[in-house]
Amino acid sequence: MPTSETALPGRAEYGYPLPTTHRVLDVSPTGPWPEGTEVMYIAMGCFWGAERIMWRLPGVLTTAAGYMGGVTPHPTYEETCTGQTGHTESVLVAYDPAQISPEQVLKAFWENHDPTTANRQGNDVGTQYRSAIYWTTPAQQAAVEATHASFQRELTEHGHGEITTEERPASEVGTFYYAEPYHQQYLDANPGGYCNHGPNGLTCQVGLVRQDQVPAQVDVEPPA
Repeated sequence: MPTSETALPGRAEYGYPLPTTHRVLDVSPTGPWPEGTEVMYIAMGCFWGAERIMWRLPGVLTTAAGYMGGVTPHPTYEETCTGQTGHTESVLVAYDPAQISPEQVLKAFWENHDPTTANRQGNDVGTQYRSAIYWTTPAQQAAVEATHASFQRELTEHGHGEITTEERPASEVGTFYYAEPYHQQYLDANPGGYCNHGPNGLTCQVGLVRQDQVPAQVDVEPPA
């Protein structure tokens, strides 16, 4: 990973316009968002497929592709791909916590990539493809820790290795830089475009159904 002394210099501002409307969800990826909206940042390899996974989750208001976790200010895609900016291809996930919990967002995260391969997803190799979660609330941090433990048990049970996902508060990581316009909702604009994401065959347990959310046994008719 580059340091502030060895990283590419970057620039003081964006060299392209920021997204104003989400192609699928029709909500600005840059805000403002409704009061109570929470934001989490995830990275799971190429951000094209990762963003599509996130925008499909009920309760997610908007998403955006970008760069996070590095040193270079306002990096470009080409610079990030050199590994000399320190960023990983990331996705901003803005969601309504009344409709979806951070645990449910993270369930989709864990189940749709390989979190055990440091700096690699399939044939995509480099620090820009590392797995990462950057949280913004204490509840998100607790969800990261709980789902990490849950999914590690699943991995171990099936003979897989240790999770290498970078897990840090967003305040410590620094700025999320929006990617170039053509990367935003790429797989909606290009349905046949490259995507190496999908179910990894394992399940991340995120808790039990509360008893007040299902019919009581006395209310269920016995079998005929």
